[in-house]
Amino acid sequence: MKTLAPLAATPAPATPAPPRPPRAVVMGVSGSGKTTVGQALADRLGVEYADADSFHPAANIAKMSAGVPLDDEDRAPWLAAIATFLAEHAETGAVVSCSALKRRYRDVLRAGVGRLPFLHLDGSPEVVVERVAQRSDHFMPASLVTSQFADLEPLEADEEGLVTDMSAPVGEVVDRFAAYLTGQAGTPGPSPTPGDPPDAPSSTRTS
Repeated sequence: MKTLAPLAATPAPATPAPPRPPRAVVMGVSGSGKTTVGQALADRLGVEYADADSFHPAANIAKMSAGVPLDDEDRAPWLAAIATFLAEHAETGAVVSCSALKRRYRDVLRAGVGRLPFLHLDGSPEVVVERVAQRSDHFMPASLVTSQFADLEPLEADEEGLVTDMSAPVGEVVDRFAAYLTGQAGTPGPSPTPGDPPDAPSSTRTS
């Protein structure tokens, strides 16, 4: 009698790895609400939060306290330290509040991270001046608000991110940002439009 060979066991389907927690930067001029929104967003996502101000060396804080704008030489070690923090949180996720006013600053933060959404709190200079003038616990004087708006370079079409109104209620802003970051099964950013490469970043504005 012919003996039949045993059937090969069918391998169990591989379990997909869970999505990594997101990393993101809440950006905007001083007084836009980055710290409040960033902390609340990190709490919502269950990731670590850091304020970019904590990465400034003492010399930078002294300049800003005296009403002197920082130059790119001042910002170089500061941006490098923030980029290192973000790179170290690849597995655990993180939210950083950082002005990130210029494209080249954002490029430094992205360099060691790859995909990094920027969540821009946008608004009018009048609102920001009023907010900063009322603050007594920060080293950024209201006189520097004008220079910050002059330096601000909005997100470009190839930068991944979301823009929303800084005057909206904090809870509403956090809802929008959290939905944006988690809307693609844990992968930050909206779906690419037809014709875009698979991982093409994009920026989106909400009212």
